[in-house]
Amino acid sequence: MKFQLDEPLGGNSISHHDGRSVWVNKVQHSASLLVPWQGEVQAWQLQRFEDLSAAHFEQMLACKPELVIFGSGSRIRFANPALYQSLIAQRIGVETMDLAAACRTYNVLASEGRAVLAALLIES
Repeated sequence: MKFQLDEPLGGNSISHHDGRSVWVNKVQHSASLLVPWQGEVQAWQLQRFEDLSAAHFEQMLACKPELVIFGSGSRIRFANPALYQSLIAQRIGVETMDLAAACRTYNVLASEGRAVLAALLIES
């Protein structure tokens, strides 16, 4: 018998992704975005992995996550830790995965009620 909810109550859920788009709460997004466990999905002004800066990670602080899942695009690529030093200083964990794995992991953590933020790079 299953007792755990598949989707968080009142929270955000990623229902689909195809590498060029991500559907959050059944709304399609075709550009990089930040998906907090609760609250509004935000645009993340990032088009290429090579353009990552500390400012991109500092934008995440306003969401007050306990953990950030960074979906680095179609393949796993690790950002320089100096770029997310602002998160480390606030004791916020950062995990990097490809887009598909990040979407799956976000849904699991959000369904558990965790204060998770998905930072999803959708390259144009």
